[in-house]
Amino acid sequence: MKKIGLMILLVSILLNCSFAGSNMDSILEMMQQEMDRSVSNFTDASNVKMYYLAYNVVEKSEYTASARVGGLQTPYRNTQRYLDVDVRVGSPELDNTHEIRGGSWQDNYTPRRAVQFPKETERDAIRATLWSETEFQYRKAQERYTKVITNRQVKVEEEDLSNDFSPRDPSEYLEETVYTEIDSLHWEGVIKRTADFISESPIVLGSTVQFRATDKTNLFIDSEGSRLSHTNHYITFSVRINGMADDGMSIRRSEMWHSSIVGEMPDEETILAGASRLVEELQALIDSPIVEPYIGPAILRNRASGVFFHEIFGHRIEASTQKSASSGKTFTKKVNEQILPDFITVIDDPTLERLDGNYLRGYYKYDDEGSLAQKVTVVDKGVLKNFLTSRSPIENFPVSNGHGRREFGNNVVSRQGNLIVKSDNTIEAEKLRDLLIEECKKQDKPYGLIFEDISGGFTSTGRRGPQAFKVLPLLVTRVYADGRPDETVRGVDIVGTPLTSFSKIVITGDDPGIFNGTCGAGSGMVPVSAVSPSILVSEIEVQKRSKGQEKPPILPPPGFAGDTQ
Repeated sequence: MKKIGLMILLVSILLNCSFAGSNMDSILEMMQQEMDRSVSNFTDASNVKMYYLAYNVVEKSEYTASARVGGLQTPYRNTQRYLDVDVRVGSPELDNTHEIRGGSWQDNYTPRRAVQFPKETERDAIRATLWSETEFQYRKAQERYTKVITNRQVKVEEEDLSNDFSPRDPSEYLEETVYTEIDSLHWEGVIKRTADFISESPIVLGSTVQFRATDKTNLFIDSEGSRLSHTNHYITFSVRINGMADDGMSIRRSEMWHSSIVGEMPDEETILAGASRLVEELQALIDSPIVEPYIGPAILRNRASGVFFHEIFGHRIEASTQKSASSGKTFTKKVNEQILPDFITVIDDPTLERLDGNYLRGYYKYDDEGSLAQKVTVVDKGVLKNFLTSRSPIENFPVSNGHGRREFGNNVVSRQGNLIVKSDNTIEAEKLRDLLIEECKKQDKPYGLIFEDISGGFTSTGRRGPQAFKVLPLLVTRVYADGRPDETVRGVDIVGTPLTSFSKIVITGDDPGIFNGTCGAGSGMVPVSAVSPSILVSEIEVQKRSKGQEKPPILPPPGFAGDTQ
């Protein structure tokens, strides 16, 4: 027993180390030397010339501690580095990244590969990794460029004839890499006590309590002369629980706290209070009735509204969805037209690390193409003004506004950062419920719905499928027009089409709220934020959620009343 105690203490001490020995400057120098050699060799090649080369090394240093079903798991600290090499051959007007129309899924969308980069600063290992991946990507670029030329010759003229690459002045930004110091004993204690509290409830069939601190450093250089080193910090504490209703429907509740600074994370009392609320909500959902398919008025609370806008609007103003021939291009031809109510303005501003003192997870200094992050007014008083662009331009929007993003191992596409919805037509948030009841009476509807919390959703932006979306509520309240008490309900998903849904917004609250999360789309998982006030819509459609057919457990969990052991 003494040896085990000594080992735990030693692990805790090691986890508090900050890896201060990393030398990012020397890695950048080696990257630059290998790039200079590659540019010299490949631009003089006898076949298709390389006109652009970029190296992006991402270092992720993570500390994770968690408990599952009440049991504390072994915490760990893990540091990995990954390399992305971007090669462009041909010319900025037409290069190997051009869409191959009618091609296979692999031709246009398959992630390239996650390449491990040496964690040590051994020169030969780093140079060999850079050389090998540059050679591999150059040969792939040549092969694909041949397909692009052939594809253009045998297909009809494209709708968007903009270039494949946009110009940009080189940037230089070098900051010291600082690693988050973690009091591992403290957080493991908070996790264990929170997990123990949750385990006291027999309705909880599964649970995860987790603390994670991630330091993500980007090293970027390219053949145009950009040279960047910058770090983001992501601190998250999450509580997730799940249960099952008598009809077999799986139900889950969750809460997450985010910051970039450990000292800003909630104290143990706040976390335990959040866990207690989740258990109460889980019980209410288990006991609640299922809502039948319905169309009627609804309120989306602020954070739920933020997810709503992110899913059904945000993905449609990412420029990559406008350029592809297979895209539905919902807004491509609607620039300077009204697409939202005239009291709604939408911006995306990844330069904001905080809003009114609150942390925004979608903050970054430079995007993954080395472009400076920029604030973009997408919609001004209901009128579409701009798209979120990368260095792959679209018609009438020829330059990047710093929204080229990816998870390592993926191609860069334009993505959201901090999507912020503002309103000039607000009332006190508490009065929205009264307006909801008035709207129900006006439409002769027996009730309206309030969406308190939403986990996420998905949307179709391609031409082959319907221009539709599905958003996944976690907590929904039914409000009766005849004055009966409100009740919790379950089993509904929000469905619809974007243009119709936007036209149903009546008024908003004065209560902007922040949803911090991670978005998975065409270039992998990236941190994002969505900010919105609560909104009242005159009409929203819900459908039944799918559910399992298994019965809930017959016996109670061990240790509870009825346990025979």
